[in-house]
Amino acid sequence: MHILYFHQHFSTPSGATGTRSYEMAQKLISKGHAVTMVCGSYNVGATGLVMPFEKGRRRGDVNGIDVIEFDLTYANTDGFLKRSWQFILFAMHSVKIALTHNYDLLFATSTPLTASIPGIFAALFKRKKFVFEVRDLWPELPKAMGAISNPVILGGMSVLEKVSYRMADACIGLSPGIVDGIKRRSRDSLPVSMIPNGCDLAFFSQATQAVSLPFEKTDDQLIACFTGAHGMANGLDNVLDAAAILHKSAGDKVLFLFVGEGKEKAQLQERVKTQGLTNCIFMDAMPKHNLVSVLHQSDVGLMPLANVPAFYYGTSPNKFFDYLSCGLPIVNNYPGWLADMIQQHDIGLAVAPDDAQKLADALLQLANDKGSLPATGQRARELAEREFDRDRLSDQFLATLEEAAK
Repeated sequence: MHILYFHQHFSTPSGATGTRSYEMAQKLISKGHAVTMVCGSYNVGATGLVMPFEKGRRRGDVNGIDVIEFDLTYANTDGFLKRSWQFILFAMHSVKIALTHNYDLLFATSTPLTASIPGIFAALFKRKKFVFEVRDLWPELPKAMGAISNPVILGGMSVLEKVSYRMADACIGLSPGIVDGIKRRSRDSLPVSMIPNGCDLAFFSQATQAVSLPFEKTDDQLIACFTGAHGMANGLDNVLDAAAILHKSAGDKVLFLFVGEGKEKAQLQERVKTQGLTNCIFMDAMPKHNLVSVLHQSDVGLMPLANVPAFYYGTSPNKFFDYLSCGLPIVNNYPGWLADMIQQHDIGLAVAPDDAQKLADALLQLANDKGSLPATGQRARELAEREFDRDRLSDQFLATLEEAAK
C-alpha cells in the first residue's frame, strides 16, 4: 500500500520538535508499505532534506521516506496572520499533490485543522481512502484560549471540522477528550481510535551526545526541567510565579530549566531578568539526541499548561511522554487525564491550576526529599514500558490504516 502522508510540521529526530510522524512512517515502511511525506519547513524541525528548493519545493529520500517539502517556513513566534496564511498555502499545495499523485490511502495529521483539506478533496474527487489524525480540537481549543474570537472564522472552522470527520474513513485522536470531541461531531459509524503520543524507550534510554548545562549543579539542588513551546498555552508565567516564591524562600535550591522556543519566550526572559530570578535558566531548542542528555541531568519534568478546561482531557503533550521515557518524576499543574495518571501511578505530584504557592510547595517538597525521586522515576519508566511504548502504539496505528484501506 502507498500512503500519502500530510504533516505540515514533520521532523526527523534531528529536529527540536515531536517525531511522531517520522516514527509512524518508519513503522509503515517496516511492514512493506510505501510512504510519501508532504510537509512544510518548521523552524525547529528538520525534514532531512538539504538540497535547494526548486520552484518552491524539494524532494528526496529520508531513511526510506519519500519526503516532499514545500518552501513554506513556519515558526511559533510568527503572528496570527502569517501563520494562518502559511496554513492556507500548505493546504492549497497539498490539494494539488492529493489530486495528481498515485497512492492508495491519504493520511493527514493536524494541527492545523486545514491539514484535512487534501483528504477531503481526495475522498470527493478521487474516491481515495482518508484517515484523519487529530492532535488538538479546532476550533474548540483556540476559542477556549481566546486566540480566535472572530465568529466568522470560528464558524468556518467549525464547518471544516465537521466536514473533515464526515469525509474520513477513520479518525485517530491523541487523548480521551479529542476522541470524545470527534465522536460528538462525526457520524455514528466512524471508527475512532485513541493512539496517544508515545515513548521512544530505546532512544531515551541513554544520551547519544553529552550536553553541558549552563550552570554548576550542587547535590542539594533540584533541577526542574520544562521542554517545549514557550507560548500562551503553556502557562509559564505561573511557573515563574512559583520560581519567584521559591527564590525568596529557598534561594536557588530549586533551579528551573526552560528548554525551547516560542512567542512568549522573550518576555519571560525579560521578567526573569527584571525580578532577578537567578533560579531560572533558559536554553535554546535542541535536537532530541541532545535533549536526552539534558533530561537525564534533570531531577523533575515540569508539565504546566494554562488553566483552560479544554486542555484537561484534550491534549497529549510530547514532553509528558519524553519525561516518562527518561524515568523522570513529573509535576503537573492542571487537572485532567495526565494528572489522574500521575496520581494513580504515583509518578510525581499534581497541583491545582493557577496556584503558584502550591506549585512552589510541591517542588520544595521534592527538593527536600530527593531520596524518593529514583523510585518515583522508576515507576514512571515502568508506566512508559507498560502502556506507552511507541513501538506498540505504532502497531495500533498500522492496524487502523490497514483496516481503513479495506
